[in-house]
Amino acid sequence: MRRSHAGWIVATTIVGLWAAQWLSAQPEASSSTGWTRGKGWGWIWGADDEVGALNAMTPDTVSAALSLARSGRIYDLGVPYDRTSFKWPGHSPGEILTFRSPEGVKRQKDLPQLANPAGTAWHSCALFINDNVATQIDGLAHATTGADNHWYNGFKEEDWGGDWGPRKCDANSIPPVVTRGVLIDMAGYKGVDALESNYSITVADVKGALQKQGVALKVGDTVLVRTGTLRYWKESGADHAKIKEHDSAGMSFDATKYLIEQGGAIMVGSDTSGYESWPTPDGSRSFMPGHDYLLIEQGVHIGEFHYLEDLARDGVYEFCYIALVNRIRGTTAGFCMRPIAIR
Repeated sequence: MRRSHAGWIVATTIVGLWAAQWLSAQPEASSSTGWTRGKGWGWIWGADDEVGALNAMTPDTVSAALSLARSGRIYDLGVPYDRTSFKWPGHSPGEILTFRSPEGVKRQKDLPQLANPAGTAWHSCALFINDNVATQIDGLAHATTGADNHWYNGFKEEDWGGDWGPRKCDANSIPPVVTRGVLIDMAGYKGVDALESNYSITVADVKGALQKQGVALKVGDTVLVRTGTLRYWKESGADHAKIKEHDSAGMSFDATKYLIEQGGAIMVGSDTSGYESWPTPDGSRSFMPGHDYLLIEQGVHIGEFHYLEDLARDGVYEFCYIALVNRIRGTTAGFCMRPIAIR
């Protein structure tokens, strides 16, 4: 009896130690952050909330993220944009128009003349540009669903839409983002320059890449997935055919859910124009189920066209991620921005 009891103690101790080690490697559920394993985030921050999962950032998480910037090496994650650049076909093109120039100010004299013996002049430009082009972060009002066209937190088009953009969850509501960043180099994991057209990244792919990289997800991460598409952006993304060939690769719905419900990510992103794979599988209720799930159901922002080639080249899989968007009220995304990673 004593031997049996002793064996039971040893066995339970071993199992307990194994369980403790396993749990220590997993993101933990936390009532303080609002995240629950198997559920993720959701509409948990109050009826007036426009921020979503980014509410989980705290002074402590920001401090921890900044501590990852040990060497001071900055990686520029933004791509240059101009009128020739590739964009997702559902958005309008962009034009940069000269509004004032030395030609107009001096020779054409299209403004009242200023006392100006030094001959000073200036350039200023007017922009006709979509709010979902180039490097960007989708705001939570970007996607709507249902007969009432509601978006995150139940805000409805009939209440909060308008001729000058949505009045809830626009880009102005996206706070400065400072988090731990994790790169999942899927193209590197697959041993290709860029994932093939329409490739849909699976949960097994995500787990395999993270294991190969020796990185574990933590609650509060920004997770960026590299398909390799932006290796073809070059000067301005003008090679539409080559970019389009790979831009349709991306995350499957199940892999996206894994990042949120098992990994605890508060923001996700990729180096493509749409983050998720395209086209969606037959039987999907939406042509962009990942966007519906992330933006509407979970309140998780999506980063698109993030340049990840330099991080992948240097094998930098964990870093401090910093992103600040343009505070233009009514816009549905923080666009033409320049996020950075610091290692």
